[in-house]
Amino acid sequence: MTLQDAVSDIMSTPVVTVEMDDSLRQVRHIFANTHFHHLLVAEEQRLVGIISDRDLFKAISPRSGTPVESSADAALLNKKVHQIMTRKPITVTDTDNIGDAWAALEQHGLSCLPVVNAKGKPVGIISWRDILAAARNIIRDSN
Repeated sequence: MTLQDAVSDIMSTPVVTVEMDDSLRQVRHIFANTHFHHLLVAEEQRLVGIISDRDLFKAISPRSGTPVESSADAALLNKKVHQIMTRKPITVTDTDNIGDAWAALEQHGLSCLPVVNAKGKPVGIISWRDILAAARNIIRDSN
């Protein structure tokens, strides 16, 4: 493996998407029941945004889902994804190389990048963890 290999070789799949009008309740359920920290927002199979677990935690009450939850706290979970998502996220394509993805993560101070195909359809996510694992393999293979 080299930094010239394709992002598709190391990206995380399968991709989990939500839609712009899905509720934050649905997003919370996905985050609570998976190991994901980011969800891609798609409309008509095209990437339109990204939402992180941190975005969700900022948007809802810390009392949500606890015995002291108020009706106002519960109502926050009815907000829609489009109200808190990051629009037009920086992306890479599945054919871009690992080095380019690394540079984009570093340049923009991001923890992950959505990966799209040539038609803009989300096909994966690449994170710092994926990059570090690839770098470890490159170093190991060079020894």
